[in-house]
Amino acid sequence: MKLIFIHGSGGCRESWQHQTEYFKNSEAINLPGHPEGDLCASIKEYTKWLKTYIHDKGYTDVVIAGHSMGGGVALQYALDYPEDLLGIIAIGSGGRLRVHPGILEALEAAVAESSNRVNLNANMYDLIDPQLKAVIEKRTAENTPTAFLNDLKACDAFDVMEALPTINLPFLGIVGEKDIMTPPKYTNFMVDKIAKAKSVVIKGGTHFVFAEKPDDVNKAIEDFINAL
Repeated sequence: MKLIFIHGSGGCRESWQHQTEYFKNSEAINLPGHPEGDLCASIKEYTKWLKTYIHDKGYTDVVIAGHSMGGGVALQYALDYPEDLLGIIAIGSGGRLRVHPGILEALEAAVAESSNRVNLNANMYDLIDPQLKAVIEKRTAENTPTAFLNDLKACDAFDVMEALPTINLPFLGIVGEKDIMTPPKYTNFMVDKIAKAKSVVIKGGTHFVFAEKPDDVNKAIEDFINAL
């Protein structure tokens, strides 16, 4: 079994530090354009890239754990290439990932004029330990607003809600109790539609619950994997 972690919009593999340290044979991946390589314009394209990566590495019996946009990648992979997978985990994610137009407009302005600085995730890092928070902020800046905007546009176009009942793989949805970006109702909807699904709501957690409450999240992941 190979456990692979996929970051969210404009994110980085370093954000999974608490998970990769705990799950010794796991791997966290930078999606293309974060910052190396070319960005993909859609979650479906990121998923196709990930399939090639997994096959090139020779990984089998894969479990994909994705945060936010990365959760969308996990869902899309389960729909398109289920034969590669043992199960999927979506953390702070959903079958549809609409983005407020004001957020997209702010990022478009930042991309058009570099002096327009924007850090839309700033307050979301407040519950993360300072050392990891500093790493995530540094890497987010390296990825640039262009990557963040690209990814949020990919999220805004993503909608697999009607296809969720066709997923026949074990599914775990993890969500922070106080997540306002992808609230618990998103996870509840997925669990209602996917036959082999369960959810874990982390008390006090927000959108970056996996970095904020790593012990709780790691236990949920471990229990899920042990049951496969």
